[in-house]
Amino acid sequence: MTTAPDPSRKGAAAALGAFLIWGCFGLYFKALSALPAAEVLAHRILGGAVFAFLALAATGQAAQVRTILRDRALLRPLMGSAVAIAVNWGVYIWAVANGRALDASMGYFIFPLVSVLLARIFLGETLSRRQWLAVAVVAAGVGWMVVRGPGLPWVALVLGVSFGAYGLLRKTVPVQALAGLFVEALVLAPPAALYLLQAGGGAAPSADGVTIGLLAVAGPVTAIPLALFAYGARRLRLSTLGLMMYVNPTVQMLVAVVVLRERFTSAYGVAFAAIWGGLVLYSWPAGLRYPVAPRAPRA
Repeated sequence: MTTAPDPSRKGAAAALGAFLIWGCFGLYFKALSALPAAEVLAHRILGGAVFAFLALAATGQAAQVRTILRDRALLRPLMGSAVAIAVNWGVYIWAVANGRALDASMGYFIFPLVSVLLARIFLGETLSRRQWLAVAVVAAGVGWMVVRGPGLPWVALVLGVSFGAYGLLRKTVPVQALAGLFVEALVLAPPAALYLLQAGGGAAPSADGVTIGLLAVAGPVTAIPLALFAYGARRLRLSTLGLMMYVNPTVQMLVAVVVLRERFTSAYGVAFAAIWGGLVLYSWPAGLRYPVAPRAPRA
């Protein structure tokens, strides 16, 4: 008799794929750094909307979109998640273009513990004393950046909190990944199109062929990892999802330092050490309890 596949395994595989793709995003957006960040964001939103629409048409999920648009209990949190992901995208694009990819990677290192805090506050998931200590250690690392580093790492904090909010909202909305993604795109598409219209199409029409080609694939580049993430978020505990997220910032950090040649100062070293220490503290397995063998009856 064959057993049904464990949905959490599929969810973990999907989430891992999303995090690996996102980890390499610095290379993609650095190649577009000649364009204003707002313009790249607008193209990303509109490209994602087109790709999601085509994918919906191909998979026959349009009926669920109509259901979401008629149900305010589903539509409102997706409007919130749309705003959260737009903030996250915009700040990340700006950070990479302005030599702050290392700060961006820090934000996604912070995200896992932001995620477990949100899970504690909104979903009632419990934290042990050790896990609370992990949160405090990360907070100390951020504080070190404020005191001894370049100041408040606002890029990291905005990215960590905005993506944590996005993950929380998507986990709590019972919709399929692709349908939810398309509704988010519908929410964001009008202001994105309005921005490009008032900018006369922006700088893209006069850009070189490579830049135009990169913008042309913004839809699948945006939609595929988001759909994978949303699929994983529906099948994993939010705290588990948060801990898997370390794959993304690890790759981002390597890209920032090794490929983009950003400077890794001692202040970054202390802050990252605190963040990694917090992650280890949080994820370290609790002591195993072995069953006690029953005593033999007395003669």
